[in-house]
Amino acid sequence: MSELLKKNAIDSQELEELLRLRAEKLVGFLLIDVREPSEFERGHIAGVDFLMPGSEVFMWADEFCENSADNSVILTCRTGMRSGRLQRFLKDKGHSCVINHAGGIVSYNGLINTLEREPA
Repeated sequence: MSELLKKNAIDSQELEELLRLRAEKLVGFLLIDVREPSEFERGHIAGVDFLMPGSEVFMWADEFCENSADNSVILTCRTGMRSGRLQRFLKDKGHSCVINHAGGIVSYNGLINTLEREPA
């Protein structure tokens, strides 16, 4: 396993490296965007596995911790602030391997996806 998955926080360059390693099936982890749906639609890091809005954490935290306790999880948001707060919250709930993407999407130079909408 990559030493990066043992860190408390990673920067955008390290996230890009982990995404590359995951694409090569050399590491495994979940990348979760904790922003709101409207933010996610405007653009998100290619490779995000789930959108789990931080504003709804009380609806998903217990089940999430129960089902992913043995998996490495990287949380990302706009700047790393929300993901940092949720990291502490999930660790307090018992999840042992939650990593904050410090700097968030605003510091990310890799591939960004957007959700295109059909014109009304």
